Amino acid sequence: MNRHLQLKQVITGKFIDSFGRPATYLVQAPGRVNLIGEHTDYNDGFVLPCAIDFQTMVAVEPRSDNIICVVASDYENQKDEFDFSKPIEKHPTYLWADYIRGVFNCFKQGGYNLQGANLVVCGNVPQGAGLSSSAALEVAIGQTIKTYCQIDISQQDIALIGQRAENDFVGCNCGIMDQMVSAKGKEHHAMLLDCRSLETRNVKIPASISIMIINSNVKRGLLDSEYNARREQCEQAAVHFNVPALRDVSMQMFEENVIGLNSLTANRARHVISENERVLVAEKALKNQDIEALAVLMEKSHQSMKNDFEITVPQIDYLVDIIKSVIKEKGGVRMTGGGFGGCVVALLPTCLTEIVSQTIEEKYQAKTGLTADILICKAMSGASEITG
Repeated sequence: MNRHLQLKQVITGKFIDSFGRPATYLVQAPGRVNLIGEHTDYNDGFVLPCAIDFQTMVAVEPRSDNIICVVASDYENQKDEFDFSKPIEKHPTYLWADYIRGVFNCFKQGGYNLQGANLVVCGNVPQGAGLSSSAALEVAIGQTIKTYCQIDISQQDIALIGQRAENDFVGCNCGIMDQMVSAKGKEHHAMLLDCRSLETRNVKIPASISIMIINSNVKRGLLDSEYNARREQCEQAAVHFNVPALRDVSMQMFEENVIGLNSLTANRARHVISENERVLVAEKALKNQDIEALAVLMEKSHQSMKNDFEITVPQIDYLVDIIKSVIKEKGGVRMTGGGFGGCVVALLPTCLTEIVSQTIEEKYQAKTGLTADILICKAMSGASEITG
């Protein structure tokens, strides 16, 4: 049984157990992995993610009152209940509940007509791995509200509501990439996203290529403070170049005007500017099914994150080296996500996934004392109602 069907079976059974009858609607939203384009999103730049076949699902039944009752299957059936006709506040204990309350609050603030509902939520997006389980939850709830309240809004609207819920209600200053690809992703395609205009273009991933995600299981303790520091450094660089964001600086402009910028901030800017260029070239390489060219771009991206942006760690670098030693020019590999641990992503011929997995299992734990989690994924469609 595949992951989708297994999750569907679990949530339909859990809804009956919780509320005594089948759900009226079933909705899903996927997690995501970013193929290339790291720390470019908050610089108004370009990213190339894809939605993956790990999902958050919501089973829902409308109610006749103003009560939202949520059962979190993944958290030992913890339960949250609130009245949306009253001010929606943060939950005193459960962080997962704040993502759900935040989305309902954004719909309420937007003037949409809501109604009460019973919900069960569960998912298989690995948490804490940088695969955007939080955005998948936000988008799944947005899609659920759109479905059972019969609200006429676009998938982009759902993404923006999810982002606003995380920024303003939960209090995490995330970009738009995660929610956008979870809401609008296309099966078998990556999605080029312009983080300034929100324009998207779908790029087909060759059928012979698999997406492998390897979780290093390095605890990302520095992520919040270092992420904020990188944002500040990028903003300082934009001021130096007298532009709204580093997206507006070409490599030629950087080289001609870098004098006067301290070396650390210059390195941070060099990464973002070069990464934006790599994303646009990577889109063309993927469109032309030129995996060798894409592999070079992914390698340069990783080196830039390692040397200029300084967000990799030895365990991540070692994973990249292990994988590259096997796939060579036949595929690409790089760190993905915010950095300081987390995951590596590889695009590689499906025929090499087994030998790569074996090599990681043989070498990674022996060197680091950690066990890597290996996920073989495919690009799936964005949020939707599940029918049939």
